[in-house]
Amino acid sequence: MADDHIVRDVADLEAIYGAPSEASLVKVAPRLTPLYAKWIMASRLCVISTVGVEGTDGSPRGDDGPVAQMPDDKTLLIPDWRGNNRMDTLRNIVEDGRISLMFFVAGSHNVIRVNGTAVVSLDPALTRRFKDKGQLPRSVIVVTVAEVYSQCARALMRAGIWSGDKAPGDLPTIGALLAEQKDGFDGAAYDAAWADRAKETMW
Repeated sequence: MADDHIVRDVADLEAIYGAPSEASLVKVAPRLTPLYAKWIMASRLCVISTVGVEGTDGSPRGDDGPVAQMPDDKTLLIPDWRGNNRMDTLRNIVEDGRISLMFFVAGSHNVIRVNGTAVVSLDPALTRRFKDKGQLPRSVIVVTVAEVYSQCARALMRAGIWSGDKAPGDLPTIGALLAEQKDGFDGAAYDAAWADRAKETMW
């Protein structure tokens, strides 16, 4: 990649792409309006992006109902259900607090985006809000909304993400990826045990 082909000035970038459309500007709201709230409450999957001392992180969050709760029009609550205990997202929130969310609804090509700040709360009153199958999340991410807006549908349309296609049969398994990273790791055993392990540790 030639260095002289790298864009290093925002003015140059704007000259290449031109002015944003009216719709892309008027869509931004400083709070969760009734229609944005309705859309987000239909979402069972979001991707959380954070930044911290060690860098950036993007992490999916999913639930069997709404992935977030909305106590008011400036706040979203997201439970931290069981995972791998790396705590990349939580660590970044504690260190920095800036957060971006992308909410998906299966079958829709649109995405709703939220930017704001977050804290990690252990408040029992918050964790109890998410009690499910007798389990409680260990913490709740409390997001203060700065702006919310829709993302145009082109990316998901190009990807055909909801087309019903099955994953390619030769797609590497997680066990194979782990074995690639560590000599001697039994990837086949990991994959074979995954379904039962997930069933027992989902919540």
